[in-house]
Amino acid sequence: MKNAKIFCLCLDDNNLNNVKELGYVPVGLGKNNFSKEWLTDSSGNNISKKNPYYGEYSFHYWLWKNELENIRDNTWIGFCTYRRFWGNLSFKSTKFNDQVIKEVPKEWGEYDVILADKIDLTNIKWIKVLKYGKKAFLKNPSSIFKKYRNIKFQFDLNHGVGNLDRAIKLLNKEDRDDFQKFVLENTSFNQCNLFICKSKKILDRYYTTIFEWLEKCEKEFGFNHDGYGKTRIYGFLAERFMPYWFRKNSNFLEWPIKFQDLNNKNF
Repeated sequence: MKNAKIFCLCLDDNNLNNVKELGYVPVGLGKNNFSKEWLTDSSGNNISKKNPYYGEYSFHYWLWKNELENIRDNTWIGFCTYRRFWGNLSFKSTKFNDQVIKEVPKEWGEYDVILADKIDLTNIKWIKVLKYGKKAFLKNPSSIFKKYRNIKFQFDLNHGVGNLDRAIKLLNKEDRDDFQKFVLENTSFNQCNLFICKSKKILDRYYTTIFEWLEKCEKEFGFNHDGYGKTRIYGFLAERFMPYWFRKNSNFLEWPIKFQDLNNKNF
C-alpha cells in the first residue's frame, strides 16, 4: 500500500497467497513452520518464546526493536489478522478482496491513529456469568444491570477476578489512575489490539509504556496458568490498555472492522 505498511498476523503458512493478494505484509506467529516469505517474531531482538502468553505482542516487540526505525516517517503502520481486516467504506462489493482497504482513505488525513470500532460488553449472556463468572458477579453485583457491565467486570469474568486491579497497581503514575477510571467507566473498548499509527514517535512511546508495564506484570503473574483466558493474560491486558492509551495520547479516528477467516474464504 502506498504510504502504509499493514502487517497481517497469521498462524498458518497456508494464508500466504491470500495475504499477498491483499497487499499486506505476511507475519507468521507461533510455533508453526513458515516459509521465508513471511516475517516472523523469532529473529533479531525478540521475545518469541513468550508468544503463547503475549499473543500478537511478541510481534509488536519484534517490530519495535528491529524494524520501527527503518520505516519511513509519515508511513501508516498498522495491523490486521487473518480473521479481522480494516473495512473499505468507499467500495460496495460482495467480493471480500474489495471490502478491505487497499489505500489510505482520505478521511484519515487529520488523524495520528486509527482504532478499530468498539465491542459492546453489556450483552454478556447470563448463562456465561453463571457458568464461568460467579466470583466476578459477587465482586460486582451491580453488573446485573447492563450499564455496570464495564471493562473491569468483563476482564474479571474472563481472565481472573482481581487480576486487572493487580496489574493496574504496577502501572506508571502517569497512567495508573486514568486507566483505572477508564476500565470502570466504559462498557466498551476498541477491539482486538487493532490499530494503525502514522507517527513513529507516538508508536515508540506506546511500545515503551506497554512493554515496561507487561514486564512488571510478568513478575506478578508469571507464566504458569491454566486455560486460554489466563495463559494469554499479557495480551489481554494490552488489549484493554491500548485503546485507553491512544485515546489519551493521540488524535484518533474509529474505523470499522470486517470479519472473515482467510482459511474459509474465496476472493
